[in-house]
Parts: sequence; structure tokens; C-alpha cells
Amino acid sequence: MLHDLFVAFFLMLAGLTASGIVSNLYRLSVVGPGKSPGRGVYLAVMVVAGPTVLFNNATSAFLKKECSQAAFWLATALTSYWSLVIGMFVVSLAQAV
Repeated sequence: MLHDLFVAFFLMLAGLTASGIVSNLYRLSVVGPGKSPGRGVYLAVMVVAGPTVLFNNATSAFLKKECSQAAFWLATALTSYWSLVIGMFVVSLAQAV
């Protein structure tokens, strides 16, 4: 049982790491807000980078007292699950290669 929790935690952290890497690479590659490469590329990147962006926005809103504790923890739970799914994909892709 404890092993399964460690595996789930590892997968979640792998997904959050992949999300952070994709998010930062996208921020570095886009020159300015008017120079965006297109809506389709943005949406494709946000599928992977979404957990990091969501958690950053939720944290900043919570610290500024712009959202409730329930909203913050809901965003945290959604980020965790989304990261778990991305982590399962990343680890299965790494095993296939």
C-alpha cells in the first residue's frame, strides 16, 4: 500500500516537473504578448503546462486574498490530478523509449 502511494506521488511529481519545463520553455520562446505563434499552439502547450499555470495563479490569488480557501484547495486538487495524468504519460513514454 505504501509502495503504491510512493509510485502515485512520483508520477504526480514527474507530471508537475514536465509541466513546469514546458511552461517555462513556452514563456522563453514567446517574445511578447502580440507575437504569439497562434491559438492552436497555445492550447497544445497549455494541455501540458496547465498544472503549473493553474497552481501559480491559484497561489498568487490566495496570497492576495482574492479567492477562498476552498477555491485554492480545489485548484490544488485539480493540479495534483492533472499532474498525475501527465506523469503517467511521461513515465510510460520513457519506458517505451
